[in-house]
Amino acid sequence: MKFKSKIVFTLLTSLLVSATTFAASEEKLDHDNSILSVFVQPSISFLSFEERKYFQDAIDTIYYGFKANAVNRAESLNVAKQDFQKVNFCFPVTAGIQWQFLEDHFLSTGIGFIYDNESVVLTDRRSGTHSYEYTLQGVPLFLEYRFALPKNFITLSTGGLFSIAVRWYWALPGTEIYTTWGYLGAKTPIYGSGFGLSVGYLFATWKNFKLYGDIGFNSISVESEKNFSDIVPNGPKEKAKWNLGGIQLQIRGSFGFWNKPEPKDDDDDDDDDGDKKPKVTIIDDTKNSAKTAVQDSAKIDTSVVRDTSAVQDSSAAQDSSSAALDSAKIDTSVVQDSVGTAPKNTPAPQDAPKKNADPANVKSKGD
Repeated sequence: MKFKSKIVFTLLTSLLVSATTFAASEEKLDHDNSILSVFVQPSISFLSFEERKYFQDAIDTIYYGFKANAVNRAESLNVAKQDFQKVNFCFPVTAGIQWQFLEDHFLSTGIGFIYDNESVVLTDRRSGTHSYEYTLQGVPLFLEYRFALPKNFITLSTGGLFSIAVRWYWALPGTEIYTTWGYLGAKTPIYGSGFGLSVGYLFATWKNFKLYGDIGFNSISVESEKNFSDIVPNGPKEKAKWNLGGIQLQIRGSFGFWNKPEPKDDDDDDDDDGDKKPKVTIIDDTKNSAKTAVQDSAKIDTSVVRDTSAVQDSSAAQDSSSAALDSAKIDTSVVQDSVGTAPKNTPAPQDAPKKNADPANVKSKGD
């Protein structure tokens, strides 16, 4: 039991690491572009093997026989047993090839291997150990049809290509039960041995590698010409029948070696009707606009310079004309001043000495 628990933990850890590695690309696909691909599919299966009770009854019978043979309490205490586990779970591995004949419609065929070994140890009154076991083995061949549900029906935020798969199984030679007490092989009818149904989605992808996760149920019912009494003490004396199916969790890793060309343009439409979208050509005239703006700016600057020069020239001409007029006015006034007569109130020349006479001289004269 502990050994199987370690295997389960190791398998789940490996799958988690693989999923993380593939999902690191952050590439989410709505369609699988592979036409032909090969796949490997490890899984965990809880087998619907109800006949395990025959083997547990045999172990109980042997245990009570050891107890009955003990002659004293010490020998009775030496007798011990282990019980078969009440659930048969194993790790089937499947490999096959997948063909996408239409978009999101796949046909697959593959072969698997189922192996479940159960063993216990009993101790007799003299501390002797006795090992008993039985092994379920199956070699199923299957044909599978998988189809993806439209995105408008169901959408997953963590992945894409949500799909439903149905399978039909054939039991091949090698499907058998062998125990400590005997062996029986299963018949292999040509019409098949069972069916399977699962749902899952594409949760990680990296280039041509893809990881699908599925959970479902399958039933692989087989029978033998022998009886269970041939392989287990006190077993039913009738033709043996058993089932190798059950609830199954599986991870499928596929590699596409023949793929459709990936579309160049993203297609986010839900209806993949194959209509071709018109090709839109986007012209980037940013550079031309920039060049035109620079040229216009240069023209504006040139015109402004020319206009400024013209204004300056015009101002200079006006200033020159004003200077000429002022000069002409000044010359005219000078000429008029030189030609014109003196004013009437101008004092006579003879009065000039009186105006300039010394007051001292005037006083002495009066005296």
